Amino acid sequence: QVQLVESGGETVQAGDSLRLSCAASGGTNINMGWFRQAPGKEREFVAAISWDGTTTRYARPMKERFTISKGNARNIMYLQMINLTPQDTAVYTCAATEQPTVILTTNNVKYWGRGTQVTVSA
Repeated sequence: QVQLVESGGETVQAGDSLRLSCAASGGTNINMGWFRQAPGKEREFVAAISWDGTTTRYARPMKERFTISKGNARNIMYLQMINLTPQDTAVYTCAATEQPTVILTTNNVKYWGRGTQVTVSA
């Protein structure tokens, strides 16, 4: 059973940067990613990374400002966000799948974290 724990969410101002972290335990060689859900909206894919950190995938709107990476310990995943806008306000949730893909969807994600709130004020 894989457990995912996010951290790093906070309230920041527009234009600020923020780094989220996700620590995974209980699994090996799992592909991981981030989803987010803004108030009143559906959960959307943000970015994903392969278990070895060699392959990444981004949702097109986030590609220029967000960077997903793995730490030296492969069970740690980061999401570096720059130039944040109020539209980035959402609960950011760590996700993982045992399937050999970085094309994460809500259908193939098997494990979810509890989420971390990111609020961007204007």
